[in-house]
Amino acid sequence: MKILFFIISCGLAASLSAQSPDQSARKIGFADPDFILSQLPEFKKIESDLKTHGSQLENELKAKYNEYQAKLKAYQSMPATTPDAIKADKEGELSALQQAIEKFKQDAQSSYQKKQADLLNPIQKKIGDAIEVVAKENGYSFITSLQVPNVGIILLYKDEKYNISDLVLKKLGVTPTASAPPKTN
Repeated sequence: MKILFFIISCGLAASLSAQSPDQSARKIGFADPDFILSQLPEFKKIESDLKTHGSQLENELKAKYNEYQAKLKAYQSMPATTPDAIKADKEGELSALQQAIEKFKQDAQSSYQKKQADLLNPIQKKIGDAIEVVAKENGYSFITSLQVPNVGIILLYKDEKYNISDLVLKKLGVTPTASAPPKTN
């Protein structure tokens, strides 16, 4: 039994000593992709394009809603002596317009999300590629993100000296205007 304990102890000690050099060589950094994105000149154009697209969709929705309101007002102002067939026809029109408005809302949301993805995906890939290059050039083993969608901040502690956001911006040819704002919750 003493021999088995000795063998296990030696194996554990060897395992720990073998991991120590690797662990001390690891360098971990973090980047704030939202900050990097906000600093890129092409992001202003993306914001503008998305705002324009959103405004166009809103204007179309308002036009549809105004049409619905006008027909509803006309329906409500029909005299009591209006035949039931005409009332039923107008009610059908109103119902169809309501359905068209709801469908347009769904289609508009999908259209906006697609436009957003089409515009942001290439720039997000560009940022990801720059993060990878900066990490390799500076000897980082890991780079984490301050934010994870639908989760929030994932770091419990961070040292700002490991924030590579400014290095990534420089790699992208952009001079940062301000350092990354602290994230707090």
